[in-house]
Amino acid sequence: MSTGRRPGLVDRDGETRVRVMRGLELSRRQALLAVLGVVALFAVPDLARLSPVVQLGVIHQGVAFGLAAVGLNLLLRHTRLVSFGHAAFFGTGAYATAVLAAKYDVALMTVLLLTAVLAAAVLAAVVGYLSLRHTGLYFSLLTLAFGQLLYALVQGQSYLGSSDGLPVRPGEANQPLIFGLALDADAYAVLLYYVSIVLVLVSLLVMYRITRSPFGTALDAIGQDRTRARFIGIPVRRYVWGAFVISGVYGGLAGGLYAMVQQHVRPEATLHFLTSGDILFMAILGGFQTLLGPLVGGVVLVVLGDVGRDVTNYFDALTGIVLVLIVFAFPRGIVGSFTGDGRVRTGLRRLADDPTVAGTWLSRGGAAIVGAVREWLRDVRSVFGVR
Repeated sequence: MSTGRRPGLVDRDGETRVRVMRGLELSRRQALLAVLGVVALFAVPDLARLSPVVQLGVIHQGVAFGLAAVGLNLLLRHTRLVSFGHAAFFGTGAYATAVLAAKYDVALMTVLLLTAVLAAAVLAAVVGYLSLRHTGLYFSLLTLAFGQLLYALVQGQSYLGSSDGLPVRPGEANQPLIFGLALDADAYAVLLYYVSIVLVLVSLLVMYRITRSPFGTALDAIGQDRTRARFIGIPVRRYVWGAFVISGVYGGLAGGLYAMVQQHVRPEATLHFLTSGDILFMAILGGFQTLLGPLVGGVVLVVLGDVGRDVTNYFDALTGIVLVLIVFAFPRGIVGSFTGDGRVRTGLRRLADDPTVAGTWLSRGGAAIVGAVREWLRDVRSVFGVR
C-alpha cells in the first residue's frame, strides 16, 4: 500500500521512496546512486580539465555508442532477437547529419538531429518489415546482410565521400550551431556534451516508460513464447516491428550525436559490421537485462580501447584480455552483477558478514586457474601427439 507524504515522495509498504515520474519510484539508496551518477556525468568536462586521464571526447563518443546500445537492447532483452546490423541505423543517422552539413550547409543542431532520427526511422521501418518475417539466426543474418549492403553502397558513392567520408563543418562557424550559437572549439565540445547527456537521460526515461507499458509487456510475452503470444491475441509481427523501429530511432539519434562530436563521418567507423558487433557487445558487457547496462557498456568499451592505444601497440590484445576478465568477474554484465541477486552484490554482502571468506575465494580462484592451465596443456599435447 502506498500513500503520498510530500511531493516527489511516497510511502510504499513502510518504505519512503522517491517518485521520479509516474511508474518510476526509487528507494533512497537507488535515488542516491542515480543522483551520484548524473552528477558524475555532468562533472566529466571539469574532470577532463583537471586530469589528462579523463578525455571528454572519448567519454562523449562512448555515451553516443551507449545510447545506440540502449536502443538495440529493446530487441535483445524483450523480444530475444539479436541484430547484427544495428550499425546501419547508427551510420544512417551519422551520414544524414553529415550530408545536410556538408552538401546543404545546414548548421542548426536541432535540424541535424531530427533529420538523423527520421532517416534512421525510415530505414529501420523498411529493414524491419523485410527482416521480421524470420526469427533466430535467419533474422540475425538478414540484419547483417542489410547492414553490409548499406556499407558497400556508401563506400562506392563519391557523393558520400567514399571511404574518406564527409566532414560535419557547416557555415561560417565551421561547425554545427548549438541553439543558434557559434562557439569556439572548447565551448562547443562542452556544451554539446551537456546537450547529449540531457538527451540520453530523457531517452532512458522514455525507454523505461516503453518497457513498463502494455506494449513492453507484450514484447516480453513475445520474447518468452511467440506462439503463445499469438494465441492470446497479440499481433506479434506488428509489435516487434514497432520495437525494431524504436531501436532504430535510438541508433539514429546516437549516430547524429556521434557525427557532431567527431565532426567527420567515415563508413568504416559507423557502418561496418564490426561496429554492429561493438554495439551488441556493449549491451551484453554492461548487462542487457538492465536499462543502464548498455550505456555503461558503451562508455567502458570505448574508454578501454582508447586507453589501450595509449599504453601499447597491441591495444586490441590488451583490450581483449581486460574484457575477458570483466566478463568472468561480472557474468551478468557490469550493472547486472550489482543489482538484485547478482554475483558481485551477493559477494559483497557475504564479505561484509564474514571477511574471512576472501581467503576461500582466492584459493578457489587459484585452483581454477591452475586447473584451466593444466587442461590447456593437455589439449596442446594431444594436438601435437606429445604424451
